[in-house]
Amino acid sequence: MSSNDIKYAINGKSVGYTKYHGVVRNFDLVVDQPEALGGEDSAPNPIEYLLAGYAGCLNVVINLVAKEMNILVNKLEINVSGDINPKRFLGVSSSERAGFKSINVDIQIETNTDSENEKRLIQEAKDRCPINDNLINPTPINYTLS
Repeated sequence: MSSNDIKYAINGKSVGYTKYHGVVRNFDLVVDQPEALGGEDSAPNPIEYLLAGYAGCLNVVINLVAKEMNILVNKLEINVSGDINPKRFLGVSSSERAGFKSINVDIQIETNTDSENEKRLIQEAKDRCPINDNLINPTPINYTLS
């Protein structure tokens, strides 16, 4: 880790078959599954948090880049969706991918600039968004078991 790196972490524990309780900084985070997947439907599931994290990250970076480009963002809506075949997750098939087949991002933006500058803004935001980077590039994941 370099001196410029910022470390992010969540610490938590299983509090049921499908429920996880984590703490991020001073925030409690609960993860659950919908009833159709065996949960109590008491909180978003991990996949929904991933999509929310992506949308939230794009929001921050689009606004950051817009400010740098002297673009005033009057309206910004970010909708993120994707389809998963649950067969691998449920152990029914090992030939299916466990994750998203693709992720769709719909950005509705109104600014004080033209569409070419809006396209440049979005491209720069995509290039600088950490979640986008993690989703499109392989990232080493190191597991420890204790």
